[in-house]
Amino acid sequence: MARQNLPENPKQNPTHNGAQWLNPSEMKAWRQYIVASRRLLEALDSDLDNHDLSMSDYEILAQLSDAPDRRMRMSELADIAMLSRSRLSHRMKVMEKAGWVKREACPIDKRGYFAVMTPKGWKAIVAAAPDHVASVRMRFVDHLTKADQGALATIFEKVATSLRQNQPKD
Repeated sequence: MARQNLPENPKQNPTHNGAQWLNPSEMKAWRQYIVASRRLLEALDSDLDNHDLSMSDYEILAQLSDAPDRRMRMSELADIAMLSRSRLSHRMKVMEKAGWVKREACPIDKRGYFAVMTPKGWKAIVAAAPDHVASVRMRFVDHLTKADQGALATIFEKVATSLRQNQPKD
C-alpha cells in the first residue's frame, strides 16, 4: 500500500494534509483498544459455539429476553443491537430457521414488524447465558479493578454519546 500522503516523519508535520497525527500515547491507546476489542469479541463468539449461537444471535436474544413480552420492533432492535436493518433481517432469517425467533406484522404500522422470541429461543438464551457470563467474567471483568470498571464505563459512555450525537440521520 502506497504511503503517498503520509509524511516521512509525522512528528515533523503533525497536521499534514489536515490530519492531526496521533502522538505515541494516543497511538498506543488506540492500537491496544483495537487489538483487545477484536480479540475479546472473537473469543466471546468462539465461546458460544457450543450453543450454536454467534455473538449477534446472543445479543438479539438477550435484548428480546429483556423486552416486554419478549418482543420488540425490528427497527428498535436493530438500533439497540447495533446492527443495520439489513444485517438484522439476515440474522432473523437464520434465527427463524433455528426456531429461536419469529416475525409478526405490526398492526398499527403496516410496514413495521416485531421480532418475537419463541420458547425455543428462550431455552437457547437460558442455556447459553451462564457460559457467556462466565466467559465475559474470565476474559474481561476479572482483569479489571473496580476503578478500572468505572473508568471504562465513563470513557465509553463519552464515546457512545459523541457517536450518537454525530450520527448521520437516515
